[in-house]
Amino acid sequence: MTLRCAIFDLDGVLVDTAKYHYLAWKELAAKLGFDFSPQQNERLKGVSRMDSLNILLELGGMRERFTAEEKEKMAREKNARYVAYISKMDSSELLGGAEALLRQLRKWGIKTALGSASKNSPLILQKVGIASLFDVIVDGNDVSHAKPDPEVFTLGADRLQIPYQACAVFEDSEAGLQAAKRAGMAAIGIGERKNLPSADTVYQDLTQFPVERYFKFIQ
Repeated sequence: MTLRCAIFDLDGVLVDTAKYHYLAWKELAAKLGFDFSPQQNERLKGVSRMDSLNILLELGGMRERFTAEEKEKMAREKNARYVAYISKMDSSELLGGAEALLRQLRKWGIKTALGSASKNSPLILQKVGIASLFDVIVDGNDVSHAKPDPEVFTLGADRLQIPYQACAVFEDSEAGLQAAKRAGMAAIGIGERKNLPSADTVYQDLTQFPVERYFKFIQ
């Protein structure tokens, strides 16, 4: 089936916010008394905030130590740190090729959607100036199931009334790629192949993506 829709994850694909998530989680881990490495952070990519917190606590050997209320407080604390970082963002933090690809796809008549676990997506898109380049925005405020559940992608396709098989997902996380595959969508990995085993194909970044190979002009 001809691809008619491109669905993009946000963090690590379009914008360089993954580092801010890491710093915020690392600060929380330090407060709890343990270190949190970039390698361990790979497990949190594409995962919801509360699921990420549970993984962090598991890594620190203290998952069962806190009540649900205490965990909610820690998640809010982490998010406050993260929002403080992203509030200072601007268009310079768009990743290479992101804006150019979005503009080309829209020029060709390809629908574009955001499919992100981040509840801060509206703020980030506004800060970096690309909100207007999406036909549909689906984020953590819209869904109840985190990746690898495909809800964040299928909801975008449903809103655009496009069959799942006609959608391609751009993701930098293994959980997100698994979600794309579960939905029957093309799974395009952005990053290192070793971290993205479920991807149909992998590109280092969007500057290397050969758009003509996957999409055609739609009148």
